[in-house]
Amino acid sequence: MTQTQDVARSRTFSWSDPTAHAHHLGRRSGLETLQAMIDGEIAAPPVIHLIGMSRMEARQGWVAVELVPQEFHYNPLGTVHGGVVSTLLDTAAACAVHTTLPAGVGYTSVDLNVKFLRPVTIASGLLRCEATILQQGRRTALAEARLTDSRSRLVAHATSTCLTFPLAELPT
Repeated sequence: MTQTQDVARSRTFSWSDPTAHAHHLGRRSGLETLQAMIDGEIAAPPVIHLIGMSRMEARQGWVAVELVPQEFHYNPLGTVHGGVVSTLLDTAAACAVHTTLPAGVGYTSVDLNVKFLRPVTIASGLLRCEATILQQGRRTALAEARLTDSRSRLVAHATSTCLTFPLAELPT
């Protein structure tokens, strides 16, 4: 792809080696793990830095993440790319499931169903995505995520199913 802009723009970001803290995974409950990330005890996943999520809150069965839309999030139409919006929704929904898991249990997303309700731009201001657990069974959990703009308007909605499973034996 060639650049057609008159003035080049650039962005630099950094992240911690995600394998450096891998030994922590599965040793704490999901909520304890997320709280350790929020507190800076465990490094956040690189994707958080890649898209520029600015804040996370977590409690049992509930998570909120925030992002301020930037020009580098834009698609060719001049709005925030649907993949960025979907990443916020997926992160919040999956992390809401994570908050309910005991130590030694992991999860993976099975699906993500997204509804885009209004365009998101820089003018949308701070985006806040809140997710809650709708149903939790022995092997699956269903979560809902709602993304609002700075005027509290709903801009996107998603549901996600996650499969939960015991993690492999952890080395001591």
